[in-house]
Amino acid sequence: MLTIFSPKTTLKDLIPSNHIDIHSHLLPGIDDGAQTLEETIILINALQDFGVQQCITTPHIMSNVWNNTKQSIENKLAITTKDLNEQKVYMPIHAAAEYLVDANFVTLFKNEPLITLKENYILVELNYINPLIQIYDILFELQVAGYKPILAHPERYSYYHHNFNEYQKLKNAGCLFQLNLLSTVGYYGSKTTKIAEQLLNKGMIDFIGSDVHHENHINAFSKKLLVKDLKPLKNAIIQNQFFRF
Repeated sequence: MLTIFSPKTTLKDLIPSNHIDIHSHLLPGIDDGAQTLEETIILINALQDFGVQQCITTPHIMSNVWNNTKQSIENKLAITTKDLNEQKVYMPIHAAAEYLVDANFVTLFKNEPLITLKENYILVELNYINPLIQIYDILFELQVAGYKPILAHPERYSYYHHNFNEYQKLKNAGCLFQLNLLSTVGYYGSKTTKIAEQLLNKGMIDFIGSDVHHENHINAFSKKLLVKDLKPLKNAIIQNQFFRF
C-alpha cells in the first residue's frame, strides 16, 4: 500500500492491510447485494485483495421490501460461513443490519432486540427521497432504548445538500456518521462527493464503509480519489478498528 499520496492515488491504494469493513451486502440472496454464493465469493476475494481483513456485513431491513429479521440474517450468516469454508474462502464475517428509519423501525426496536455492529451500535439509513419529519424524535427514542445510531452514507441524502446545518443537528442528536468510500471517487455524482469532502473536512465522519453490493462497486475502487485532503479520510479509516472482532 502507498504511504505517500498524490492526486492520482486510487481508492484501493488507501485501504490498509488490516482494514475492518462495517457496511456491505455480501450474504447471498437476502437483499439487493450478492445474489448467489459465487457472487459473494467474488466480492469477498476482491475486498481481501484491497486489504480488508474482517467484514461486518449489513443486509437491509426494510419493511415490505426486504423483510429480513435478526434471526433470518443470523441463519443466513451461518449457512454462508459454512459454504465459504467448504469453498476454502476464509474471511472473518459477522452480520448486523442496515435498518431503514421509519415507523416500522420504531415498532421493531421497541419490541425486540436489534442486530448490532458491536455492543449497542446499530447502522441506520434514511429514505433517499424526502426527509423524515420525525427523525429527531425517533433518534431520541432509539437512544433511550439503549442504542447508539450510526447513520449510513449521510452524504447521499440530497435533501440535506442545500441545508448543511441539518448534518450538525443530526450529530447533536447523537448520530455518528459512516461515509461510503465510493463517495470519494465520484461514484454517486459530483454533488455527493462535494458533500462527502465537506463532512470529512469538518471532522464529522466517524467511520467509513464499502457498501459493496456488486462488481461495479468493486471496479470503482480503481478510480482516482477526488477529495484533496486525505488526512480526515485516513483518520476515519483508522477508527474502523473499533469494530474488530
